[in-house]
Amino acid sequence: MSFSSITDFESALADLSGPDPAAIAAAAARQAQLTKPAGSLARLEDIAVFFAGWQGREKPRLDRGRVAIFAGNHGVAARGVSAFPSDVTALMVANFAAGGAAINALAEAAGLELTVVPIALDRPTEDFTRAPAMSEAECLEALSIGASVVTPDLDLLAVGEMGIGNSTAAAALCARSFGGRARTWVGPGTGLDMAGMERKIAAVESALAFHANAPSSAFETLRRLGGREIVAIAGAVLAARRLRVPVMLDGFISGSALAPLAAVNPAITDHCLAGHCSAEPGHARLLERFGLEPLLRLEMRLGEGSGAAVAAQIVRSALAAHDLMATFAEAGIAGAA
Repeated sequence: MSFSSITDFESALADLSGPDPAAIAAAAARQAQLTKPAGSLARLEDIAVFFAGWQGREKPRLDRGRVAIFAGNHGVAARGVSAFPSDVTALMVANFAAGGAAINALAEAAGLELTVVPIALDRPTEDFTRAPAMSEAECLEALSIGASVVTPDLDLLAVGEMGIGNSTAAAALCARSFGGRARTWVGPGTGLDMAGMERKIAAVESALAFHANAPSSAFETLRRLGGREIVAIAGAVLAARRLRVPVMLDGFISGSALAPLAAVNPAITDHCLAGHCSAEPGHARLLERFGLEPLLRLEMRLGEGSGAAVAAQIVRSALAAHDLMATFAEAGIAGAA
């Protein structure tokens, strides 16, 4: 799937498929016959039925899962909105390639393959307090790059990011999509002090004012306030929906990629699970707007898809219980259901 025009993107967002009701019914019926009190596995049961609906089978599986990490650099970083310089983005991408980052360890532990996609790291986006972050062509390219990592053989896609300054972009995207003051959405990111937080708030306020009269479409919000890695996540999630691949979201930044889309079509998150709720203050607010309850609350704030990878192990447990438990009939327990 690729996006050669804005119309392609808008058409894909408007035409979202739903889960398979027959598979949902079959999976729910199986849950009712497993050797346990009804509802005793709580959200594990819900996860299994969720996956059944999107995979279109009574017994869903997680044979092939992929963590896709997108990386990009941000012009707004020059305003001192991060505790780290922009060259750290490329250094961390090299660390991913060498297998030395947290996500390498966590993806391996969860049995997920890892794909790392750096996008024009030598060409940061424009400072979005003074200009759109990307041209239309650059935004379409980033959407298509994201979509290209999604293949029909996937049972789960987890998305994450790396990009110095991208929590500033995330806050701006959420504020423009859902309203609220900049201060409502801005957090410390990688560990800003109070002076840094004030610079970050000021940058988001300036960006919102500069783009106030621009079209409020999902595409325009993404290209004006997003980053290439954030836009790529939006493209990947939209492509996953077209292929009915369930998505595990990571933290605030990966979630912010969907904020402009959800403002137009809230159903965009129907095939998504929230892996965790991060320590970034805006994340809880964002998940509430999406109507998603996180699987984990571990106070993580790393990014990289780390929380999504940890949550994938819960999915494996849910699907194992759904698939491998005996039914009352198989166990010879009459009338126990």
